[in-house]
Amino acid sequence: MAFDYDLFVIGGGSGGVRAARVAAAEGAKVALAEDDRYGGTCVIRGCVPKKLMVFASEYPGHIADAQSYGWDVTAGDFDWTAFRTKLHAELDRLEGVYRSILKNNSVETFDARATIADAHTVELSTGERFTAKHILVATGGRPVKPDLPGSEHALVSDDMFHFDKLPGSILIIGGGYIASEFAGILNGLGVDVTQYYRGAQILRGFDEEARGLIADEMIAGGIDLHLGTNIVSMEPVEGGYKVKATNGSENVFEQVMFATGRSPNTSGMGLEEVGVKLGRKGEIVVDGYSQTNVPSIYAIGDVTDRVNLTPVAIREGMAFVETVFKGNPTQVDHDLIPTAIFTQPEFGTVGLSEEDAAKQEKIEVYATSFKPMQQSFAGRADRVLMKLIVSQESRKVLGCHIVAPGAGEMIQLAGIAVKMGATKEDFDRTVAVHPTMSEELVTMKVPVRSA
Repeated sequence: MAFDYDLFVIGGGSGGVRAARVAAAEGAKVALAEDDRYGGTCVIRGCVPKKLMVFASEYPGHIADAQSYGWDVTAGDFDWTAFRTKLHAELDRLEGVYRSILKNNSVETFDARATIADAHTVELSTGERFTAKHILVATGGRPVKPDLPGSEHALVSDDMFHFDKLPGSILIIGGGYIASEFAGILNGLGVDVTQYYRGAQILRGFDEEARGLIADEMIAGGIDLHLGTNIVSMEPVEGGYKVKATNGSENVFEQVMFATGRSPNTSGMGLEEVGVKLGRKGEIVVDGYSQTNVPSIYAIGDVTDRVNLTPVAIREGMAFVETVFKGNPTQVDHDLIPTAIFTQPEFGTVGLSEEDAAKQEKIEVYATSFKPMQQSFAGRADRVLMKLIVSQESRKVLGCHIVAPGAGEMIQLAGIAVKMGATKEDFDRTVAVHPTMSEELVTMKVPVRSA
């Protein structure tokens, strides 16, 4: 049969837009539907505005450092309204870029919600129906709140960019990277921040030594972090919300934010009705080629709940086009993905944590923690961590973990070496760049421990 389109993409985030653009460049007739803003979570309500807020929140520290270096400067008040106005203007600009990319590549776009009527048919909220040879679901995920008394009053990460004015105090519930990043951001912007996490340490799943240092530095920076603590209930009172905690304490906070998890955007899409298999969290189950059990339907990005990172969604979109439109079956390589977490201090990581590596084989651990020159001169007590996990047998660097200013920039470059299979001796043969923090990665000669 003749289809209206070769490809219909549902979702205008980074992954969906990349797949649509590249498929169209290959000569495919492509349509894309998005019922919210183009650019998706990352551009509109995630990594981009968050990183800009991180930059804004770091200036008080920069100004204090400048004074220590002899500059006669003082920080005035932070103008949230001025910053927010500029932030939203930048997001509008980026959304326009995404729309232009699609238009310039002859992708037909629909500002509408799309659902799947059958294996080859998409129905829009406008009432229109279109057929497509292939359907790609790239609808991402959304933050969710736990079901407990008063939780309907709480904020989620999406709300952090839209305050009319910054709150005087906030309770952030959660210990993942979103919770911990926003704790640092709001603390830097002058908000009184309390963070509850039910687990024993924040950033579960990451290297334990790195997690511990980040938590210590967050507390030293002024964040009131409570581990092993969760919320029982919250209720509106004068001045904010009274929160009852599992440790029996009751406190009032002007705002409360949940950063306790995200769910794939699959509800009400018609996926199960057409036979697409979903996982326990509602994620779309796909094979290595991002294909569902319904052969004409594919899915990429956070909606599949594999590795929920924007560059991974883009890679998955590219691999989908290679597989379906270029006749070059390509699986996405989800191994050894470098990651940056913009906590304060910043965390860059690639490969295995010390704990995970030790479960697999005999390892050596090379690590050093020290006060970096710039902050030490300014009188700050900040510490950084450089750490390599090395296989005793193959000598390969199995993991690299950096807690330091600019850790994200460093881990991108270290990630290339780790991905190439560099050994500890390859690192040793590399001449140090002096004076830098990252030179420690190539000057650590003796393991601090073996396991």
